[in-house]
Amino acid sequence: MLQDIQTYLSTHKTASLQDLSLRFHVDSDALAPMLQRLSRKGRVRQLPMPEKCEGCTCCDVKDLECYEWIGQ
Repeated sequence: MLQDIQTYLSTHKTASLQDLSLRFHVDSDALAPMLQRLSRKGRVRQLPMPEKCEGCTCCDVKDLECYEWIGQ
């Protein structure tokens, strides 16, 4: 699974946690430790969270959490 995530991110350069969850049919809570491991290895990094629209209650935080490929 880690290799699949790396391949996906190296091809697409960035992806949200929600995109990865949909792509791999895995709950975002299960993906988080895998992404943290790739981050510790220096292959991906979590992008800064964007500001939510003022008063917005529609966006889920998982839709805003994005990762970028920086790996080898």
